[in-house]
Amino acid sequence: MIRVAIVEDDAEVREALQEYVRRYTRQYGTEFEVAVFADGLDILDNYRAVYDIVFLDVEMKHLDGMTTAERIRQMDADVILVFITNMAQYAIRGYSVGALDYVLKPVPYFAFSQQLLKAVARLEKRTKRYLTVPVEGGLRRLDTASIYYLESEGHRVHFYAEDGDFSAPGSLKTFEEKLADCPFARCNSGYLVNLAQVRELRQSTVQVGPWELQVSRPKRKVFLAALTDYIGGEGS
Repeated sequence: MIRVAIVEDDAEVREALQEYVRRYTRQYGTEFEVAVFADGLDILDNYRAVYDIVFLDVEMKHLDGMTTAERIRQMDADVILVFITNMAQYAIRGYSVGALDYVLKPVPYFAFSQQLLKAVARLEKRTKRYLTVPVEGGLRRLDTASIYYLESEGHRVHFYAEDGDFSAPGSLKTFEEKLADCPFARCNSGYLVNLAQVRELRQSTVQVGPWELQVSRPKRKVFLAALTDYIGGEGS
Protein backbone atom coordinates (compact mmCIF):
# COMPACT_ATOMS: atom_id res chain seq x y z
CA MET A 1 0.00 0.00 0.00
CA ILE A 2 1.44 3.36 -1.09
CA ARG A 3 0.73 6.27 1.26
CA VAL A 4 -0.14 9.56 -0.44
CA ALA A 5 -0.74 12.99 1.13
CA ILE A 6 -2.58 15.73 -0.75
CA VAL A 7 -2.00 19.26 0.59
CA GLU A 8 -4.39 21.67 -1.15
CA ASP A 9 -6.42 24.58 0.21
CA ASP A 10 -9.13 24.45 -2.48
CA ALA A 11 -11.74 21.90 -1.41
CA GLU A 12 -12.90 21.22 -4.99
CA VAL A 13 -9.38 20.58 -6.21
CA ARG A 14 -8.71 18.42 -3.16
CA GLU A 15 -11.72 16.23 -3.95
CA ALA A 16 -10.80 16.08 -7.64
CA LEU A 17 -7.28 14.86 -6.81
CA GLN A 18 -8.67 12.19 -4.50
CA GLU A 19 -10.93 11.02 -7.32
CA TYR A 20 -7.91 10.99 -9.66
CA VAL A 21 -6.10 8.66 -7.26
CA ARG A 22 -9.14 6.34 -7.19
CA ARG A 23 -9.31 6.46 -10.98
CA TYR A 24 -5.60 5.62 -11.19
CA THR A 25 -6.22 2.58 -8.99
CA ARG A 26 -9.01 1.43 -11.31
CA GLN A 27 -6.73 1.93 -14.31
CA TYR A 28 -3.49 0.42 -13.01
CA GLY A 29 -4.50 -1.63 -9.96
CA THR A 30 -2.08 0.16 -7.61
CA GLU A 31 -3.56 0.60 -4.12
CA PHE A 32 -3.15 3.84 -2.18
CA GLU A 33 -3.91 5.13 1.28
CA VAL A 34 -4.72 8.84 0.95
CA ALA A 35 -4.56 11.57 3.59
CA VAL A 36 -5.72 15.12 2.80
CA PHE A 37 -4.68 18.44 4.33
CA ALA A 38 -6.04 21.95 3.72
CA ASP A 39 -2.78 23.76 4.46
CA GLY A 40 0.93 23.29 4.94
CA LEU A 41 0.57 23.89 8.66
CA ASP A 42 -1.83 20.95 8.89
CA ILE A 43 0.55 18.35 7.46
CA LEU A 44 3.48 19.73 9.47
CA ASP A 45 1.56 19.45 12.73
CA ASN A 46 3.12 16.40 14.38
CA TYR A 47 4.59 15.32 11.02
CA ARG A 48 5.83 11.75 10.82
CA ALA A 49 7.79 10.27 7.89
CA VAL A 50 5.04 7.84 6.91
CA TYR A 51 4.16 9.14 3.44
CA ASP A 52 5.62 7.85 0.19
CA ILE A 53 4.33 10.69 -2.02
CA VAL A 54 3.17 14.21 -1.15
CA PHE A 55 1.30 16.43 -3.63
CA LEU A 56 1.75 20.04 -2.49
CA ASP A 57 -0.14 23.13 -3.60
CA VAL A 58 2.40 25.95 -3.99
CA GLU A 59 0.07 28.82 -3.05
CA MET A 60 -1.80 28.33 0.23
CA LYS A 61 -3.22 30.87 2.67
CA HIS A 62 -1.31 30.15 5.86
CA LEU A 63 1.88 28.34 4.83
CA ASP A 64 2.90 28.07 1.18
CA GLY A 65 3.94 24.79 -0.41
CA MET A 66 7.59 25.69 -0.90
CA THR A 67 8.12 26.51 2.77
CA THR A 68 6.15 23.41 3.71
CA ALA A 69 8.38 21.31 1.45
CA GLU A 70 11.54 22.76 2.99
CA ARG A 71 10.33 21.85 6.47
CA ILE A 72 9.23 18.38 5.37
CA ARG A 73 12.68 17.80 3.87
CA GLN A 74 14.30 18.58 7.22
CA MET A 75 12.35 15.67 8.73
CA ASP A 76 11.98 13.32 5.77
CA ALA A 77 14.71 12.88 3.17
CA ASP A 78 12.94 10.14 1.23
CA VAL A 79 9.37 11.26 0.59
CA ILE A 80 8.60 12.08 -3.06
CA LEU A 81 7.34 15.65 -3.52
CA VAL A 82 5.21 16.82 -6.46
CA PHE A 83 4.07 20.45 -6.63
CA ILE A 84 0.70 21.68 -7.85
CA THR A 85 0.82 25.24 -9.13
CA ASN A 86 -0.71 27.89 -11.35
CA MET A 87 2.65 29.08 -12.62
CA ALA A 88 5.57 26.91 -13.71
CA GLN A 89 8.23 29.38 -12.56
CA TYR A 90 7.24 28.79 -8.93
CA ALA A 91 7.81 25.09 -9.33
CA ILE A 92 11.35 25.53 -10.63
CA ARG A 93 12.36 26.32 -7.05
CA GLY A 94 11.09 22.86 -6.18
CA TYR A 95 14.32 21.29 -7.37
CA SER A 96 16.08 22.85 -4.38
CA VAL A 97 14.04 20.53 -2.14
CA GLY A 98 14.46 17.53 -4.40
CA ALA A 99 10.95 17.65 -5.85
CA LEU A 100 10.19 15.03 -8.48
CA ASP A 101 8.23 17.42 -10.70
CA TYR A 102 5.19 19.68 -10.81
CA VAL A 103 1.73 19.69 -12.42
CA LEU A 104 -0.06 22.83 -13.57
CA LYS A 105 -3.55 23.93 -12.58
CA PRO A 106 -6.23 23.34 -13.67
CA VAL A 107 -5.06 19.77 -13.15
CA PRO A 108 -6.25 17.31 -15.83
CA TYR A 109 -6.36 13.63 -14.96
CA PHE A 110 -3.78 12.65 -17.59
CA ALA A 111 -1.12 15.06 -16.30
CA PHE A 112 -1.77 14.00 -12.71
CA SER A 113 -1.68 10.30 -13.59
CA GLN A 114 1.66 10.73 -15.39
CA GLN A 115 3.21 12.29 -12.28
CA LEU A 116 1.74 9.55 -10.11
CA LEU A 117 3.05 6.92 -12.53
CA LYS A 118 6.51 8.50 -12.36
CA ALA A 119 6.43 8.63 -8.55
CA VAL A 120 5.32 5.00 -8.28
CA ALA A 121 8.12 3.95 -10.65
CA ARG A 122 10.66 5.73 -8.46
CA LEU A 123 9.31 3.98 -5.37
CA GLU A 124 9.64 0.62 -7.11
CA LYS A 125 13.27 1.35 -7.94
CA ARG A 126 13.94 1.99 -4.26
CA THR A 127 12.59 -1.40 -3.26
CA LYS A 128 15.45 -3.58 -2.14
CA ARG A 129 16.02 -6.78 -4.06
CA TYR A 130 18.12 -9.61 -2.77
CA LEU A 131 20.13 -12.36 -4.39
CA THR A 132 20.76 -15.57 -2.48
CA VAL A 133 24.23 -16.91 -3.29
CA PRO A 134 25.58 -20.34 -2.28
CA VAL A 135 28.87 -19.99 -0.37
CA GLU A 136 31.02 -22.41 1.55
CA GLY A 137 29.08 -23.60 4.58
CA GLY A 138 25.74 -22.08 3.61
CA LEU A 139 24.06 -19.20 1.80
CA ARG A 140 24.69 -15.48 1.55
CA ARG A 141 21.87 -12.95 1.04
CA LEU A 142 23.11 -10.00 -0.95
CA ASP A 143 21.39 -6.68 -1.63
CA THR A 144 21.66 -6.41 -5.42
CA ALA A 145 22.11 -2.63 -5.22
CA SER A 146 25.36 -3.15 -3.28
CA ILE A 147 26.97 -5.20 -6.07
CA TYR A 148 29.50 -3.45 -8.31
CA TYR A 149 29.91 -6.28 -10.80
CA LEU A 150 30.25 -10.03 -11.23
CA GLU A 151 33.23 -11.71 -12.90
CA SER A 152 33.32 -15.15 -14.47
CA GLU A 153 36.18 -17.32 -13.18
CA GLY A 154 35.96 -20.78 -14.68
CA HIS A 155 33.21 -22.65 -12.85
CA ARG A 156 32.93 -19.92 -10.24
CA VAL A 157 31.70 -16.34 -10.18
CA HIS A 158 33.48 -13.61 -8.25
CA PHE A 159 31.29 -10.94 -6.65
CA TYR A 160 32.62 -7.42 -6.10
CA ALA A 161 30.34 -5.60 -3.67
CA GLU A 162 30.29 -2.65 -1.27
CA ASP A 163 30.63 -4.90 1.78
CA GLY A 164 33.45 -7.02 0.38
CA ASP A 165 34.38 -9.48 -2.34
CA PHE A 166 33.72 -13.21 -2.43
CA SER A 167 33.29 -16.04 -4.91
CA ALA A 168 30.58 -18.65 -5.39
CA PRO A 169 30.14 -21.73 -7.54
CA GLY A 170 28.11 -21.32 -10.73
CA SER A 171 28.16 -19.63 -14.11
CA LEU A 172 27.82 -15.97 -14.99
CA LYS A 173 24.87 -16.86 -17.22
CA THR A 174 23.00 -18.39 -14.26
CA PHE A 175 23.41 -15.28 -12.13
CA GLU A 176 22.60 -13.05 -15.10
CA GLU A 177 19.24 -14.85 -15.39
CA LYS A 178 18.61 -14.42 -11.65
CA LEU A 179 19.33 -10.69 -11.99
CA ALA A 180 17.17 -10.23 -15.08
CA ASP A 181 14.78 -7.87 -13.24
CA CYS A 182 17.65 -5.72 -11.96
CA PRO A 183 19.75 -3.15 -13.90
CA PHE A 184 22.67 -5.39 -14.88
CA ALA A 185 24.36 -5.72 -18.28
CA ARG A 186 27.53 -7.25 -19.70
CA CYS A 187 30.29 -4.90 -20.74
CA ASN A 188 32.20 -7.90 -22.05
CA SER A 189 31.74 -11.67 -21.97
CA GLY A 190 33.35 -12.02 -18.53
CA TYR A 191 31.80 -9.10 -16.59
CA LEU A 192 28.20 -8.44 -15.53
CA VAL A 193 27.92 -4.81 -14.39
CA ASN A 194 25.45 -3.10 -12.06
CA LEU A 195 24.37 -0.08 -14.15
CA ALA A 196 23.40 1.82 -11.00
CA GLN A 197 27.07 1.74 -9.94
CA VAL A 198 28.46 3.09 -13.23
CA ARG A 199 30.28 6.38 -12.73
CA GLU A 200 31.78 6.93 -16.18
CA LEU A 201 31.83 5.29 -19.60
CA ARG A 202 34.70 5.88 -21.99
CA GLN A 203 35.49 4.44 -25.40
CA SER A 204 36.83 1.13 -24.15
CA THR A 205 36.45 1.25 -20.35
CA VAL A 206 33.73 1.74 -17.77
CA GLN A 207 34.18 3.00 -14.21
CA VAL A 208 32.05 0.87 -11.87
CA GLY A 209 32.36 2.08 -8.29
CA PRO A 210 36.12 1.99 -7.62
CA TRP A 211 36.77 -0.45 -10.48
CA GLU A 212 37.72 0.24 -14.10
CA LEU A 213 36.61 -2.53 -16.48
CA GLN A 214 37.21 -3.20 -20.14
CA VAL A 215 34.29 -2.76 -22.54
CA SER A 216 34.65 -5.15 -25.46
CA ARG A 217 33.84 -4.03 -28.98
CA PRO A 218 31.13 -6.70 -29.54
CA LYS A 219 29.35 -5.75 -26.30
CA ARG A 220 29.77 -1.96 -26.44
CA LYS A 221 26.64 -1.13 -28.46
CA VAL A 222 24.29 -3.28 -26.36
CA PHE A 223 25.91 -2.16 -23.10
CA LEU A 224 25.64 1.52 -24.07
CA ALA A 225 21.98 1.04 -25.02
CA ALA A 226 21.25 -0.64 -21.65
CA LEU A 227 23.03 2.12 -19.75
CA THR A 228 21.27 4.88 -21.70
CA ASP A 229 17.90 3.23 -21.10
CA TYR A 230 18.64 2.90 -17.38
CA ILE A 231 19.79 6.51 -17.01
CA GLY A 232 16.76 7.74 -18.99
CA GLY A 233 14.39 5.79 -16.74
CA GLU A 234 16.13 7.07 -13.62
CA GLY A 235 15.69 10.64 -14.70
CA SER A 236 12.09 10.34 -15.85
